[in-house]
Amino acid sequence: MFDFDSREFKRGRTMYIFEAALEFFIAMLVSGSYLATLTKALGMSDSLTGIISSFISLGCLFQLFAVFMRKSRVKPTVIVLSVINQLLFAVLYIIPLADFGATIKNIAFIVAIFSAYIIYNFAHPKKMNWFMSLVPDKKRGSFTADKEIFSLITGMIFSYSISFLFDYFKENGQIRTAFIISASVMFFIMVLHTVTMLLTVEPEEEKKPTKSLKKAIKTIVKNKLIMKVAVVLIIYNIAYYCSIPFFGTYLIGELGMSLNTVSIFTIVGNVCRILISKFWGRYADKTSFARMTEKCFLLLGLAFIFHAFATPKTALITIALYYVCNGIALGGVNSALTNLVFDYSPHEIRADALAICQAAAGLTGFLTTLVASLFVTLIQNCGNQIFGITIYAQQILSVASLIIILLAIVYLKKNFLNKK
Repeated sequence: MFDFDSREFKRGRTMYIFEAALEFFIAMLVSGSYLATLTKALGMSDSLTGIISSFISLGCLFQLFAVFMRKSRVKPTVIVLSVINQLLFAVLYIIPLADFGATIKNIAFIVAIFSAYIIYNFAHPKKMNWFMSLVPDKKRGSFTADKEIFSLITGMIFSYSISFLFDYFKENGQIRTAFIISASVMFFIMVLHTVTMLLTVEPEEEKKPTKSLKKAIKTIVKNKLIMKVAVVLIIYNIAYYCSIPFFGTYLIGELGMSLNTVSIFTIVGNVCRILISKFWGRYADKTSFARMTEKCFLLLGLAFIFHAFATPKTALITIALYYVCNGIALGGVNSALTNLVFDYSPHEIRADALAICQAAAGLTGFLTTLVASLFVTLIQNCGNQIFGITIYAQQILSVASLIIILLAIVYLKKNFLNKK
């Protein structure tokens, strides 16, 4: 039994909060509108940008290989892999500046971001299991909320500062300078992130025998409860990756928003996440993470409705409402889904269950984006016209996401909420 009140464990939980925030900063700089800015600088299409955005989903497939990491101490391996993956993310801002042809730069960009996500996802299940082992089970909801609040508050300051920098240099025709500064900032964050991990204690656990991937998957598949949780993650990823990977280009493209404007909307959404996170944590601890997932999905559905009505004329209102509802939902959904896996998995196979569930959901999400990208290209080639009516592909995809998330709610009710 671990001594959760020990000095080492308390320091570890504090470091976990800082580690999550620093990792969040880097994630922001390689996703959404920032990623769209990079891909536009490389001359990539909206559909290709959407596919690249979904690499984060496909990367989850490589969490399966984490099953082979059976060392009693995973800390050294996780730290090394984290350093490599974050250096690759920083390289993304250097590639557009390279003196190579467009094709070579595009290939290098795709290889770098794909490799970064493969490495990240290989280490992620073990890192999550390591850090979450520092938190008592009955306090996971509240602790996760505190961790997310800190990430969001610091993330708002960071995001606004970076977006202001981008817009300033872009307006002055110095986008290359913005890229160089961003790469330097990411390197500095990587150093701080490494320090937080070095200062985090790793509880000593019994060394586990090496298990084949086939045997690990078989163990998880035989557990009907885990399989039901996996279906929830799969349906959610289909809804998410059906539309959201294309939102970044939609905001700075068709809707004509600046990065600073997008950053302000992001801050609005993050404020909502901050205000609701503690409530979600307490709600989950008092009821269940399944009940919390249902409520988050309802709010996501409402967010998709607002996004479906976003046009250049209505964007300021509808996108603001989208970020509000999405922010409230995200205040709990990520924690809910991870902890849902933990709730229904025996302790000794939690990391394997998380890896396999997220791998299955990730592959499904990526395939969903591939299909959706064909639809985006089709609508754009038609001049965003359907039967003579101007309508954007992202609006239709938002409706599709709404329908899918409603199906997820029905599944949750049938398999988790209406049963003891």
